[in-house]
Amino acid sequence: MAKTMAVVDQPSTGLQQLKSGPARLGEFLHDVRSEMKKVITPSRDEVQSTTIVVIITVFIFAAYFALVDFAVGHTIDVLFKHLAK
Repeated sequence: MAKTMAVVDQPSTGLQQLKSGPARLGEFLHDVRSEMKKVITPSRDEVQSTTIVVIITVFIFAAYFALVDFAVGHTIDVLFKHLAK
């Protein structure tokens, strides 16, 4: 269960925010460093296999959209020719 915490809104002035800037920056950079330690670079085999999957998927979608485009275009042409008589 998450613990809740009451936050008291204190009016902060621009000067207070300016003074807390370096501390916030340091905390941010510390968090970035700790998160970057968790990053794992994929291996060459993983990159190759996912690239192949993406290329195959692109060709399948291209074929599907070409087929749908042809079918819709042909249907509209036939409909216009039939209605133009």
